[in-house]
Amino acid sequence: MRSTILISLALSILGSSAAQCLVGGAGVRDDEIGRAVITIVGSRGNFCSGALIAPTLVLSAAHCVTPGASYKIVLYDAQRQPQLLAVKRVADHPQFNAEGIKAHRASADVALLQLAEPLPGKTALPLGVPTEPFAAGQSYLVAGIGVAARGDGKSGGTVRAAQLTSTSHPGKLQIRLVDPATDNTRDGLGACTGDSGGPVLQQQNGRNIVIGVVSWSTGAKSSAGCGGLTGVTPLTLYRDWILQTARAWGTPL
Repeated sequence: MRSTILISLALSILGSSAAQCLVGGAGVRDDEIGRAVITIVGSRGNFCSGALIAPTLVLSAAHCVTPGASYKIVLYDAQRQPQLLAVKRVADHPQFNAEGIKAHRASADVALLQLAEPLPGKTALPLGVPTEPFAAGQSYLVAGIGVAARGDGKSGGTVRAAQLTSTSHPGKLQIRLVDPATDNTRDGLGACTGDSGGPVLQQQNGRNIVIGVVSWSTGAKSSAGCGGLTGVTPLTLYRDWILQTARAWGTPL
């Protein structure tokens, strides 16, 4: 029964050929970033993004993998039909606070999923931490498979990415990003449903490094919705836990 539900959900999410993930018309990525972003579906009806950081290891957000549910990875076959692949095990950070994330407060919103086998056609991205000191106006790339229109699951499923900038008081606990063209005064580029857990990247020494995950979003002027603020959990305080968990699972980074 769970497999049937997951298959139906995957087909619903990925059935549209006109998908535009990340609201605001973000560009499609079929490069190394596109090959690293993963679609995660759960038996309770949720779908999220993740980033491959090793051949069998996916980084995502803790609020994407609630206890008591099962999860699968969605991968297209040669005919562009979604196939569901097994997740061997899941771990979320022990300090994660779900209520905090719901209120857009900082929390250890980080999770790992171990795959049963490597994903064909996918490549991993390097893991790191944000460059310090933190400052407003710094540039980050956000990627995900989320919806283009809030509430329309069929508008999700294609990997897209957008260049956003930090605002307010970024730091080790949380970074808030905006579309520099709109500055949260009107709808612009930003994360939406399904982009949770997607990688946030920063250019370091000419390379795209995963330095955080998408945790939440708002509409313009911090209203409900998407296209305003994109909340990021940086990996500064959590990279050691990721490395330790990967090592314990036999997949050292």
